[in-house]
Amino acid sequence: MTTLGIETSCDDTCAAVMTGGVLQSSVTSAQAEHAEFGGVVPEVASRAHQRLIAPVVAEALDRAGAGFADLDAVAVTRGPGLSGALLVGLSYAKALALGLSAELIGVNHLEGHLASVFLEEMAEEETPQPPLLCLIASGGHTRLLLVDEADAPPQLLGRTRDDAAGEAFDKTAQLLGLSYPGGPEIGRLADEGDPAFHDFPRSRPGGSDYDFSFSGLKTAVLYHLRDVGDEEERAAYLDRHRADLCAAVQEAIVEVLADVLFEAADDVGASDLALVGGVAANRRLRAIVRERAETAGRRLFIPEMEYCTDNAAMICAAAHRRLRHDPPSSKEAPLALDVDPGLELA
Repeated sequence: MTTLGIETSCDDTCAAVMTGGVLQSSVTSAQAEHAEFGGVVPEVASRAHQRLIAPVVAEALDRAGAGFADLDAVAVTRGPGLSGALLVGLSYAKALALGLSAELIGVNHLEGHLASVFLEEMAEEETPQPPLLCLIASGGHTRLLLVDEADAPPQLLGRTRDDAAGEAFDKTAQLLGLSYPGGPEIGRLADEGDPAFHDFPRSRPGGSDYDFSFSGLKTAVLYHLRDVGDEEERAAYLDRHRADLCAAVQEAIVEVLADVLFEAADDVGASDLALVGGVAANRRLRAIVRERAETAGRRLFIPEMEYCTDNAAMICAAAHRRLRHDPPSSKEAPLALDVDPGLELA
């Protein structure tokens, strides 16, 4: 079965082609328009998706050596995400599925991130096995999920109470005078800095043992810089210690993520762990989690860098896994399918 995947939940226009569970192509067009605003502007993102989606799909098909007539299914992100951005992808997918009499499959963006660990070709016995504990850490989401059974919906164990981990990177980066997106910039400069330069808070909210909170970190960075002195003194301080501050901020974020992941792993008895989402591309986080997993004797699964950030390959993978266990009964496209910006995993 050949599936075209489409992902437009935020500011990346993505398309991919998968045949028989094997990825044939994956194309992502990042929107540079948002850098001048210091963050994603929903209306700008929607208009860029409208302009980019057709050529991105065409390139994905071309790289796969396929045409529209070869498609059996069209998988598309229907949420969570920006409503206007999601509508562009879903409208295109509906029209394509209707015209081709192909199956239309609405995919949860978070389900896609979870499925990204299955993109690497490996023997069945080497794939992640339940109970699988998965940490999704991205610009918009920080969730801890437990997959008890291969075909069962994941169980939500914890989530952020405020800012997502990636959002914390971006907001603190802005305070440190870095460009958007800030996460990669902090990671790059942190390699040159001292993580012990300043002890920023590692917040753990009450209520759930596995919840996260990162808004306090942003406030701590703001107050730390405010206490340095006047504007001229702060500028000089940042020039001298920007790399050290980046390292300290990064350490505060990744330590909390790793601590919660491994505390939960001990509690639920999960031997297989997964780290997915855009923040999973952070080198320091990958290193810490790998080291702890090796020490604890647990298997760790992290997608390749290109499949950590938003991509359509993971949407194809999620659709393929669903179809493998629940084959479609007809080729009728469910045109009543709608976007859901706040979509949760069942």
